Amino acid sequence: MELRYGILSTSSIAPRFIAAVRACGKGRIVALSSRTAEKAREKAAQWDIPTAYGSHGELLRDEKVNIVYISNVNAQHYPWAKAVLLAGKHVICEKPCTTSEVQTKELYALARERGLFFMEAQKMLFLPAVLAVRGRLAELGQITMVDLSHSFKATYNGWMFDREAGGGPLLSSGIYAVQLVSWLFGEITDIRGTASKMDNGVEWQYVLTGQTEQGVLFSAKNSTRAVLDNTCRIFGENGFVELPSYWKARKAIFHIGSETQTLEFPCEHELVYEVEHIAECMEKGLLNSPVVTEELSVAGIRAIETVKAGW
Repeated sequence: MELRYGILSTSSIAPRFIAAVRACGKGRIVALSSRTAEKAREKAAQWDIPTAYGSHGELLRDEKVNIVYISNVNAQHYPWAKAVLLAGKHVICEKPCTTSEVQTKELYALARERGLFFMEAQKMLFLPAVLAVRGRLAELGQITMVDLSHSFKATYNGWMFDREAGGGPLLSSGIYAVQLVSWLFGEITDIRGTASKMDNGVEWQYVLTGQTEQGVLFSAKNSTRAVLDNTCRIFGENGFVELPSYWKARKAIFHIGSETQTLEFPCEHELVYEVEHIAECMEKGLLNSPVVTEELSVAGIRAIETVKAGW
C-alpha cells in the first residue's frame, strides 16, 4: 500500500520526520495539522505540504491520509493516538507513546482490535551505530555496567517544564536510556532515581540507577542546565564501547584490550532508518513492529512510572 502520511502537530521534530520520509522514498506527506490555521498554513508552505488544517480533527477526517505521525506534547500523545485509531488510520506516535503503562496497553489493544498498525517512534533502535554495537557485544566479554549521560537546553520547547503537558526530561529523554538498556540487556528489574525539581515539582535534572534481569547495573543522568558528555558507555570484562550522542548516534568507538576502533555511520536524516522499517512493516501487513514491540513500550513507560512514584 502507498503510505500517505498526515503530520499531527508542527513540533520541532516534525520536519525531521518529513525529511526522512522523503529521503526514504517510501510514502508521501499529504497533509499536516496544527492548533491554528495560520500556523498550519505557514508550516505547510515552509515544508512543501499540499494540505494544511487548523485543527487535528480535520486531519483525521481527510480520506487521503491513511497513516498519521503524532508529535505533539507528551500528554497529548494518548488522546490523539486513540482518536486516530478510532478514525481508522495507522499510527506512528513519538516517544514516549503515552505517559502511563495503562494508556500504552490500551492503545496497542485498540490497534489490534481495529486491525491497524501502531508503533512508538523510537528512532534510536534502528541506527546503524546502535545495531553495530548490539552485534558486537560478545567481544566485550561479560557485560556488567552501562553508563548513559544526556544533556540539552530546553529553551526551544516552552512546554518542557509544564506538568500538564507531560514535561520534564525524564519522560522526554529518560525513555531513551531505559529502552536502550532493556533492549540490549533484558527487562529492568530494579530502578530508582533522584531529581532536582522546579517550584512546580517538574524535574530539570535527574540521576537513575538500576539493574536488568541479566544482572547488568546501569546509571543514567540527564540535565537541562549542566553540560554532560552525551555518551552511552557499555563496560565488559574485555573492554568497553562508546556511543556518542547515543539517541542519534552516528559512530561507535570500541576499546578492546589495547586496541581502539571507531566505526562511522554518517547520515543526514537519522530518522530515515525508522521510516524504512515502518514501510517494511506495512508492506508485510504487520500490526506492530518486531523491534519496538508492545513489550518494550510498556516496559519503558513502566520504568519511568516507577521512578516518578519514588519521587
